[in-house]
Amino acid sequence: MPVLSYLWIIPLLPLMGAAANGIFGGRWPKKAVSAVALSSTTLAFLAALEAVREFLSLSPAQIPWIKTYFTWISAGGFQADFALQVDQLTVIMLLVVTGVGWLIHIYSTGYMHDDPGYRRFFSYLNLFMFFMLVLILAANYLLMFVGWEGVGLCSYLLIGFFFLKQSATNAGNKAFWVNRIGDFGFLLGLLLIFRTFGTLNFSDVFSKVANLPADPAGQIGTFTAIALLLFVGAAGKSAQLPLYVWLPDAMEGPTPVSALIHAATMVTAGVYMVVRSHAIFLNAPLAMQVVGIIGCATALFAATIGLVQTDIKKVLAYSTVSQLGYMFLACGVGAFGAGIFHLMTHAFFKGLLFLAAGSVIHAMGGEQDMRKMGGLRKKIPVTFWTMFMATLAIAGAPGFSGFFSKDEILNEAQRVSPVLWGLGVLTAGLTSFYMFRLLFLTFFGKQRYDDHKVHVHESPKSMTVPLIVLAILSVCGGWMAAPQFMGGVNHFKDFLAPVLATTAEPAAATAESSGGTDIVQALLGAPVIAGLLGFLLAWWFYIKSPKTPEKLAVSLSGPYKLLSGKYFIDELYQAVIVRPLVWISRDVLWHVADERAIDGTVNGVATVSRETGDRLRHANTGNIRSYATWIVLGVVVFTSLLLWMVD
Repeated sequence: MPVLSYLWIIPLLPLMGAAANGIFGGRWPKKAVSAVALSSTTLAFLAALEAVREFLSLSPAQIPWIKTYFTWISAGGFQADFALQVDQLTVIMLLVVTGVGWLIHIYSTGYMHDDPGYRRFFSYLNLFMFFMLVLILAANYLLMFVGWEGVGLCSYLLIGFFFLKQSATNAGNKAFWVNRIGDFGFLLGLLLIFRTFGTLNFSDVFSKVANLPADPAGQIGTFTAIALLLFVGAAGKSAQLPLYVWLPDAMEGPTPVSALIHAATMVTAGVYMVVRSHAIFLNAPLAMQVVGIIGCATALFAATIGLVQTDIKKVLAYSTVSQLGYMFLACGVGAFGAGIFHLMTHAFFKGLLFLAAGSVIHAMGGEQDMRKMGGLRKKIPVTFWTMFMATLAIAGAPGFSGFFSKDEILNEAQRVSPVLWGLGVLTAGLTSFYMFRLLFLTFFGKQRYDDHKVHVHESPKSMTVPLIVLAILSVCGGWMAAPQFMGGVNHFKDFLAPVLATTAEPAAATAESSGGTDIVQALLGAPVIAGLLGFLLAWWFYIKSPKTPEKLAVSLSGPYKLLSGKYFIDELYQAVIVRPLVWISRDVLWHVADERAIDGTVNGVATVSRETGDRLRHANTGNIRSYATWIVLGVVVFTSLLLWMVD
């Protein structure tokens, strides 16, 4: 049975796993729950591999492969089908989501083994896989939006998984509301797409886009409005300025959640959506500039915050925000292929970093403060070496996956904007510094924990095997681009070229077709030198002279407090947005509008009716003389009224 004809099988498998564990898992032992969760994701990964194999045998005329199963919505002139598609971009995302997701499910069986919410956790995790697969396989914007909202729901459920902790529920609520802001922009963008093109199908929209002129540079036309609205949605989902604040707090969820949702897959949905909509963005030069500037600003902004964080997961959280900024920087300069390339390599090394951090936390009995670690490298060697590989990858060490994807982004940025390139290189140096800082504080130096309170031990094989697999991918995951440094071809860019081909050629987009650099330029280039300087500075601060950071924190107390306080953006939002909204909701809408106006009116009418009825009831005394008096009085009043009207 050809899988391409039955693409719905791939998302259906994790959905069935989620339903089975959610409905019946309460009666099953943990082994059965694990078997259901792992078998559903394993089969989904195998089905994805088979779909990719079949896809590679198709002729160019058959791509994209689109399969319509039934009409989902039909209202007037609007029709939305339940249709799935596969092209080169889908292939990359499909392998990343199912492959990395499968490894993280395996890891979770060890990490969550003793948690009482084991069944609920895997049910949520499988449900997330279903919605993410719907998002990337969708052949139209409306079905993509279903997956988009679904992964947001699962993110809310998994961030607040430890719902008895107030901080976890607050983080879940924060993620929910911030994403709603972005989703509102995305939805408006979809409405404008339908109003403009009369359809939400990718193939129809993009074919019509190709026949329309681009918006003039610096002006807001229809394309620019659509692109900016879509980017609002992407900024919310992918944690870009100013909607990034939910992702660092999302670390309240279990570590496998951080690895799968907030590093490898969900947060990259915004990048995927922008690349999928690249034909629209290429016709909106102003929107492209906005994407590039915000991406670069986010990358640098988050990297500076990561310099001083002490929670191992918070460092990685701000690193994720920064690396997502790199991906949007690539999109903003027209290097969409480079953005997806970094998305893939980032899934490998950042997923590994989070899982390795989880292994450290597991070994330390739940401790996340790096100041209370140290000297762990010999006690948990597998965790150390795999995390070391991931650190080299994210720092852009030559030969590792991050080197190839980051180098390509910065090369393309240099051709479009030297300023964006310079800030990107600076961010690369900061990234190297804070990641080696994390490595040195955690695994090197003197032991800063009590052996009597913490029994440090290596994680079980269910956790270390996924670490090893991701470490291998972190090393060789970027080698598809390696031949270009020898005067050859960037196979990754060539693979994506049919999807990203377009007739629109604004200045920002021309970089996508440009060649690479040779190996000498790459090895001696500014990004590598910046990464080396970051490493040397971290080594000096935390190995050679470990008291220097404390002295700097005292002498530079102002900047240090600013960075450790994360620029006090959360406090600013709390003062400017949250508290006024709470005040309006509570004191104006609730107490004044609801209680006094609406309830007061309803209750006032009821009170008047009750009191009037009570007085009329007392008028019924049962006394005949009283009744006669009222009758005579009524006759007199009525007669007088008639006489007055006659006169």
